[in-house]
Amino acid sequence: MFITFEGIEGTGKSTQIKLLKAHLEGLGRKVLVTLEPGGSRIGVELRRVLLSLENRDLSPQAELFLYLADRAQHVAQVVRPALEAGMIVLSDRFADSTVAYQAYGRGMDPEMLHQLNTVAVGGLWPHLTLLLDIDPELGLRRAVDRNQREGKTVAEGRFEAESMAFHGRVRQGYLAWAKRFAERMEVVDASGTPEAIAGVIQSLVEARLHAGR
Repeated sequence: MFITFEGIEGTGKSTQIKLLKAHLEGLGRKVLVTLEPGGSRIGVELRRVLLSLENRDLSPQAELFLYLADRAQHVAQVVRPALEAGMIVLSDRFADSTVAYQAYGRGMDPEMLHQLNTVAVGGLWPHLTLLLDIDPELGLRRAVDRNQREGKTVAEGRFEAESMAFHGRVRQGYLAWAKRFAERMEVVDASGTPEAIAGVIQSLVEARLHAGR
C-alpha cells in the first residue's frame, strides 16, 4: 500500500508519519518511510537546489521540472521496488504537491501539471493520500519555528519565505484537488493534538487496509 502525506508548511506531516509507522509496525507490517524531494540518491542533490533559500531566483518552470525529475527517480528507485517487496510506503509529499504549489501557488495550469505528473509517476498513484489541513498562519509559524530550531532556515527555508497569500493559494489548491480526487484523498484537520490527529489517521488507514484484503 502506498500512502502519501500532503499539506502546506507546518501541518505536522513528519510527526504523523512517525506515529503511523510505529502503529503499522506494531501490527506486524513492514514499512518504508520516504519523502519528496530527496527520497532517492539523485533526489538528495535536487532537494538541496529546490529548498535552499539561496535559490530564490529559480524560475517556476525550472522548479517544476526539477520536482518532476526527483519524482520520476523516486518512483523508479525507491517506491515501486518497496511496493513490489510487499512493504507499506509512507511518503512525505508526492505528486499532489506539484499541483498545489506550482499550479495554484505559482499560477501554472493544473491540468498540464497533472499530465506531466502522470508521466513522472509512470502510472503509480497513491492508494491513499492524507491531506493535513491547517490555517496558513499557524502552519507557517510552526514551520519557521522548526527551521530556526533545527538550523535549516537557509538550507530548507525557500518556501517558508513565500508570502502568506502564496500559502493561502496552496491550501485552497489542495482542498480543490481533494474534492476532485475524493476516492483517494482524505482531508484531516491538523489543528488538534498530535495524538488526536494520529487516531484519525490510523482509522482511515486501517479501513483501507481491511478493504484491500
